Amino acid sequence: MQEHKDFWDKNAGRYDRFMRKDRAAYEEMYALIRPVVKTKTVLELATGTGLIAKNIVSAAAHIEATDASAEMIAEAKRDNHSAKLHFSMQDMFCLPYADKSFEVVIVSNALHVVPQPEKALQEIKRVLKEDGVLIAPTFTHAENSIFGNVRAFFMKRVGFPLHSRWTSEEYLRFLRQNGWTVRKNVILKASFPLTYAECTKSEVR
Repeated sequence: MQEHKDFWDKNAGRYDRFMRKDRAAYEEMYALIRPVVKTKTVLELATGTGLIAKNIVSAAAHIEATDASAEMIAEAKRDNHSAKLHFSMQDMFCLPYADKSFEVVIVSNALHVVPQPEKALQEIKRVLKEDGVLIAPTFTHAENSIFGNVRAFFMKRVGFPLHSRWTSEEYLRFLRQNGWTVRKNVILKASFPLTYAECTKSEVR
């Protein structure tokens, strides 16, 4: 995991510039997220530089936005002007929050870059209220075009920590197999296919 953190620390200063190419897809994603977080208490994991949190905070009651990278959190704090948004460095596999603390948890473009993402989903389930919503958009790299596959190859060569390569259907199946009901999914057109997933806890039978 240290290697993973080192990559994000090293690239924190250029992250926003790197993501500009997907601005249109992210604007669509913000529009999908805002109604879900309206007047809700929200936890965001792997916030990076806070792009999502800063664009949806006006709708939410409060957002705790976290990341494992100290440099990412430093970048996120630079232009945070909302009293409703708090950034902190946290480990998504071992969160300091009490059970059932949040009405919405967001983990965007992170489950494919961490080892054992199923463990992160279990920790999310712990801190999410029983009737809460998980918002988990993720790049589904296995649906890449030839150009996308070449790009993914070179990203891995420079240290990008790509642990899971899912198609959209494989990703949604992964969520269901780990105790989530996918109530909404949309594929957004980005540099890599971006599968937006909105989930609730599956009933235990």
